[in-house]
Amino acid sequence: MLTNVTTGNAYSDGEERRGWFVGSFITPSISPRATSAVEVKWGVHKAGDCRPEWTDPAETTTLSVLISGRFCLQFPDGETVLASQGDYALWLPGIAHFWRAEEDSVVLTVRW
Repeated sequence: MLTNVTTGNAYSDGEERRGWFVGSFITPSISPRATSAVEVKWGVHKAGDCRPEWTDPAETTTLSVLISGRFCLQFPDGETVLASQGDYALWLPGIAHFWRAEEDSVVLTVRW
């Protein structure tokens, strides 16, 4: 057994929170995954899945990295398509967005 190391599965650990598996919302609060310093999401999206309305602008910097698939992010001044493994978008606090999965996609998102 590992000591001082937490292991798990991002997909199953985030099922109850739309994919978010690290952040201040984790219970119990003594879990190493419970932190106010960062939030991490493992997003699994079927082709055609979308968030059709604008998000409330986050108070954090956000980084989304494409693991697989094709994923479009729409921002107030345009859109970007994450099409190759490792493509990413990083946006600063106060930027609203919405998204759509153009193919079955996996996206890792980090907020800080």
